[in-house]
Amino acid sequence: MALIPASCLTKGKCVIRNVPDISDVAILIKMMEYLGSKITYKDEVLTIDNANIKSKPIPTEYSSCLRASYYFMGSLGGLFHHAEISYPGGCTIGARPIDIHLDSFKKQGFKISEKDGTYTMNALKLRGRDIFFDFPSVGATINVMLTAVLAEGTTRIINAAREPEIVNVAEFLNKMGADIAGAGSANIVINGVKELHGAEVTAIPDRIEAGTYLIIGSLLGKNLKICNINKEHLISLTSKLKDAGVKLQFQKDCIIVNKSKHLKAVNVKTSVYPGFPTDLGQPMSAFLTQCKGESLFEETIYENRLRHIPYLTTMGANIQSWERRAVIIGATPLRGRKVKATDLRAGASLLVAGMIASGKTEVYNIEHILRGYENLVDKLNNVGAKIELVDE
Repeated sequence: MALIPASCLTKGKCVIRNVPDISDVAILIKMMEYLGSKITYKDEVLTIDNANIKSKPIPTEYSSCLRASYYFMGSLGGLFHHAEISYPGGCTIGARPIDIHLDSFKKQGFKISEKDGTYTMNALKLRGRDIFFDFPSVGATINVMLTAVLAEGTTRIINAAREPEIVNVAEFLNKMGADIAGAGSANIVINGVKELHGAEVTAIPDRIEAGTYLIIGSLLGKNLKICNINKEHLISLTSKLKDAGVKLQFQKDCIIVNKSKHLKAVNVKTSVYPGFPTDLGQPMSAFLTQCKGESLFEETIYENRLRHIPYLTTMGANIQSWERRAVIIGATPLRGRKVKATDLRAGASLLVAGMIASGKTEVYNIEHILRGYENLVDKLNNVGAKIELVDE
């Protein structure tokens, strides 16, 4: 989601490999073409020619579709010293302010105005600064990197987010000619350069997609082999699964998982990387309904991550929730019901629940799920699931 907007920092040609065929990528491609880029996308390879790219106002019809639209603030602002974009959208999982982004942009030299939900950024010159984050925001860390690579002088991000995706973006920018050190640590140093050129990069495997399949395999798998993953990115999940009694076999870039008959309760608390990822919290809560005993689930990032809980209880789960916490008592058999995906990962949670429930489960608003999982139905049906995608 950040690699594609990052390519706007050069008017050269960029190639991004291992790009999933999901609806969020399709929207980003439309946004790039709107800005003047020539795009080809085939066999998970995205080729971007930015020779004619321009900084144009990005309307609500694009920006409201996904949170990642705010990366154009950093990339267009970094190259053109000007960006205009409506407030970014995405899943309604709680307050998702962009104050950290805006404060950082101002420190770098931008003057920012807002009218009717549209932000306009202008700068005569961008200068390196020390930028301290009260909270290690992934989006703000990436956005500061995007604006800093072409700024004058040195920028230091202190208390930066450490997610693997940030390392991947820094790798791409460095291949384009940037000078970034420390990505993946709490302190990132960016020395500004005059210009960037085209480059190639491979997007890292999606740890959230892989984690979702690991959770499903822990409940239903028979030698289920999940490949093309980075095991280091999944330690927080695999550690919890092992604590619950799941048997995992680790190979070079694969994990083999089997259904575990005697799962025991574990506590899960989401956190920033390398802690347990918030995006796996909801699928994990469905897993916890099958663990014997009392599990405490706590969400620390977003306040609306528990909107799937009423649907799990409708299916038979024994859950008491308040604010950002839930006590999940298991193991309880689940029954198929009609449920609704309120956001991307809530939908994934209900998918997990439906796969282990007796009878038929109907999940509505599945457009949320398709934003983040490529060929979900085919992948799961190929290993024995019975899922049908129905247009209404």
